[in-house]
Amino acid sequence: MSDIEKLYEALRKLQEPKGYYFNKDKTKASEVIEALVANKERYGYMSCPCRLASGDRESDRDIICPCAYREADVKEYGTCFCNLYSSEEWNEGKVPHVYVPDRRPPEKVRF
Repeated sequence: MSDIEKLYEALRKLQEPKGYYFNKDKTKASEVIEALVANKERYGYMSCPCRLASGDRESDRDIICPCAYREADVKEYGTCFCNLYSSEEWNEGKVPHVYVPDRRPPEKVRF
């Protein structure tokens, strides 16, 4: 079992009891997890790979996965901004798959 698969299983066991499921497209979920691991090596923490991190843990605290916006995203759209975590209903196709806008405040977005 690769490190990515081990992390996938460890996170799955932690998050599913809370009602958060990985995207049923395991390839997509594994790609995001692989990017989380790359960010951990780069910054020392697993910042969201779908956003640009600053490299400062405190500034990026809101985008450390699972990010501060996941709960609201999954509640409103059935999935998070990265489509990594979703509700069971989203995975079953009972919730429309729509674009999830970034909830991160503009002043925290770095370019």
